[in-house]
Amino acid sequence: MTMERPRIRLGNKNAWVELAQTGEDDWRISADWCSLLKADFAAWLSREEAVGFATRMLAQLDASSGARFAVAVTPGRNNPLTLNADPVGDGYAFYAWLTPNGDDEAAHLQLDMNPVPTAELRDVFRTFRASLLR
Repeated sequence: MTMERPRIRLGNKNAWVELAQTGEDDWRISADWCSLLKADFAAWLSREEAVGFATRMLAQLDASSGARFAVAVTPGRNNPLTLNADPVGDGYAFYAWLTPNGDDEAAHLQLDMNPVPTAELRDVFRTFRASLLR
């Protein structure tokens, strides 16, 4: 029996971003916008960095301030992914800032995603965090 590796996917069939563990400290970041614009690249993260990312996202979502926020996967070093959240109704719309070369202002991809209800986001990030702590 193989154990499924931790992964999180945000968005819908038209626009999504995914962070998936492929090895001990090996991760893939993939994104797709209407099958016209795609990104797929390796990222090197520790499990602790991934747990920290999920924990920071949950803290922002639990704050219930309805304010705009951003959370980077790896603050303070080459960061492959930042999620920027804008409050919309009872949820948040995201745009993902993907940087395959780490904090690269010249070679990056911005991906806008439709709003997701806050309760659903909490569930997604709690599930992701729990999978990392197994």
